[in-house]
Amino acid sequence: MTCAVHSNVEATGFCRNCGKALCPECTRNVGGALYCEPCLAAKVATPGPPASTASNPGLAMFLGFIPGLGAVYNGQYMKAAIHVLIFGGLIAALSSDFPGGIEAFFGIALGAFACYMPLDAYRTAKARMLGEPEPPNLLDGPGRKPIGAFVLIGIGALLLMGNFGLLQRDWFEKSWPIALIVIGGFLLWDRMKRNA
Repeated sequence: MTCAVHSNVEATGFCRNCGKALCPECTRNVGGALYCEPCLAAKVATPGPPASTASNPGLAMFLGFIPGLGAVYNGQYMKAAIHVLIFGGLIAALSSDFPGGIEAFFGIALGAFACYMPLDAYRTAKARMLGEPEPPNLLDGPGRKPIGAFVLIGIGALLLMGNFGLLQRDWFEKSWPIALIVIGGFLLWDRMKRNA
């Protein structure tokens, strides 16, 4: 995530009052709490504590059980759209005529994703409340790779193949584990590249 003021600089924290992403140049640290300059000026000029607009982690987690709503609560609209698309894609995949093994995979993926959304909303809201940088999430992956985009492309490709009847053949039922080998190989290659 980039700074709200300097769009070419990576954010290192969030304003405790308004929640804006801030780079080191824009961050004002007051007693361990991070503020942007306008909020700090308003805090100094206004007597008494201003009402905090920081996210409530408990409410974010509760809203996270509804696809995309936890991310919307945290102000992450693109992430919310991706959550809704992945959730809808998994539901569509479960209602398609896939072989039994693939339906089981999509069922487990749907359950895992339903648990992921509220936890991600909670972690993000808690980091913002403490003025810390947003924690990494599943949709960014290591090195901020667009894992969410890969998931959407994969689900879309499987649904398209199902629409054309390409998944009803014996070859697909026996060869789909190749995808697991390819993904595992990519993760191994990425790890070795980062460690080199």
